[in-house]
Amino acid sequence: MYPRFVKLRVEEALADTPVVLIVGPRRAGKTTLVRKMGEAGRTYITLDDQTTLEAARSDPVGFIRGLGRATIDEIQRVPELLLAIKKAVDDDYGPGRFLLTGSANVLTLPRVADSLAGRMETIRMLPLARAEISGTEPTFLERLFTGELKSNPGAIVGDEFIQLALLGGFPEAVSRESERRRQDWARSYLTAVLTRDLKDIADIDKLTELPKFVRFLAEHSGCLVNYSRFGASIGVSHKTGQRYVALLEQIFLVSTLQPWYTNTLKRLAKTPKLHFLDSGLLATVRGLSFDRVRTNRNLFGSLLESFVFSEVLKLMTASTLRLTPYHFRDQQMHEVDIVLERDDGMIVGIEVKASATVKSSDFAGLRTLADACKERFAYGVVLYDSADFVPFGDKLAAAPLSSLWC
Repeated sequence: MYPRFVKLRVEEALADTPVVLIVGPRRAGKTTLVRKMGEAGRTYITLDDQTTLEAARSDPVGFIRGLGRATIDEIQRVPELLLAIKKAVDDDYGPGRFLLTGSANVLTLPRVADSLAGRMETIRMLPLARAEISGTEPTFLERLFTGELKSNPGAIVGDEFIQLALLGGFPEAVSRESERRRQDWARSYLTAVLTRDLKDIADIDKLTELPKFVRFLAEHSGCLVNYSRFGASIGVSHKTGQRYVALLEQIFLVSTLQPWYTNTLKRLAKTPKLHFLDSGLLATVRGLSFDRVRTNRNLFGSLLESFVFSEVLKLMTASTLRLTPYHFRDQQMHEVDIVLERDDGMIVGIEVKASATVKSSDFAGLRTLADACKERFAYGVVLYDSADFVPFGDKLAAAPLSSLWC
């Protein structure tokens, strides 16, 4: 089992919080983690078991009554259990009573959104980060805010980096040796989550059209959201297209990255960006093989940006920094792929380049962001396909992509 960033956070939460919920995509490793964390006296229950599922659905209150300390896997399959857990916790407010996992963000469902407010801590767990796979301690975010990035003679570059980005982070995909077998797994995974997990949380009018919808979104990963265009790809309205994207966010297939803006700059884009949360799934949906990307590097840019975005989100789960991610773009097309705002208001910017060379013009978006932030701007970096760290002026530099985990 790979060491997981969230393990310490889960242990800390169980020590002082009655209910701890680990949410993230199916097959990201949540079940493996909670089973390894099993302790004497804690009952393990999975709602993937059909008999258990029926029992929970038929009598949620009776199902929870009498449980002392319990782990309940895939709680999104019976959201009504959260109301019963609330009553049980109110009757016995002890820390660590319930450890829950969910492959869909049940807290977005209106009937349960407020049921455990103040009683539950939610921890997001994404697929494996490169630092988890390589067994290295992640310090990228901390070094970025202090401007302490550096060259890395052992950096992974070129074709080897393409292979890493195409691999993604799902444990079962990482464990498969051939690209064909990884893609076979990814196709089966997508079929399962688009049929099974979505049925648990919503009624979908055009369920058979969702694979086509997801393929269209994959072609626009790393682009600004356009719900009308997304909906038109399967003949539905702007509103329905927006709802479908939101549902895909609930099952952690995609994420929308909100824009960063300030009142000092009036002409900024205020449209979110769309990203797939796993670059391996994104590659499979788009039909991107290693040979295809190696011969046409133009195909690599958007996939690489989504890969870096996902890595940054994973690093945030391991960091003590309290960060909010955004993107930045003005009407002069100056943009920054990822903007991170610390809870004290300090800002860093990350621009992603698939090339092995960086020019001064590649920092145009970061310079615009720095001008807008003024004293709040801590640092800006262009991550690129090289082992070299190159300063580009005050608080600006180019650094190896593998700085994310090395």
